[in-house]
Amino acid sequence: ARLGVLRAGAFGDFGFLAGEDVAQHEAAPSLHGGHVVEAERRRAALLDMLAADIKDASVIEFFAGTGAIGLEAISRGARRCDFIETRPSSLHALKANVALLRMKLRTRIFKKDAVPFAAQLGEDAYDIAFADPPYGSRMLDHVIKAWMEKRFSRILAVEHERTHSLPKGDETRTFDDTTITIYRRAATPAPS
Repeated sequence: ARLGVLRAGAFGDFGFLAGEDVAQHEAAPSLHGGHVVEAERRRAALLDMLAADIKDASVIEFFAGTGAIGLEAISRGARRCDFIETRPSSLHALKANVALLRMKLRTRIFKKDAVPFAAQLGEDAYDIAFADPPYGSRMLDHVIKAWMEKRFSRILAVEHERTHSLPKGDETRTFDDTTITIYRRAATPAPS
């Protein structure tokens, strides 16, 4: 089956909207009606915004949940993805999704708190980092601060409440109450 953006539904059914052939089921916690469609639309838009950067990228997904973004990135050509998650129900679904999609060799799952994990990363540890923490938690502020200090990836793509004030990004897109902000490390000039 041709898959792409993970379409999470009741009892774990999903599909991809773009990407390569992989399995057809995701062990996702159920989302309600319009939330599923809206999440799919945001996920597709985010990955479309990064389409030129995904091929062969090493990716990390903070606050991974079911792993939808990272697994979709792999389906669109990313080389590998590391997932950072602490919640037991999300870890269970994430591990099931990785197994169902036969992506164990291209993924690693860390049961770690995303904020200190981001803070300990070195420069250029990844090509692309995704972060979508629980809204209202302010954890995103700490991940962005760690990225600004160490630039642990070339690109940091975050999803947040539209009202959550963040440093200006290189690109933004708003969907109702949610905004996607993309930060890109400035290119280093070649030596003369």
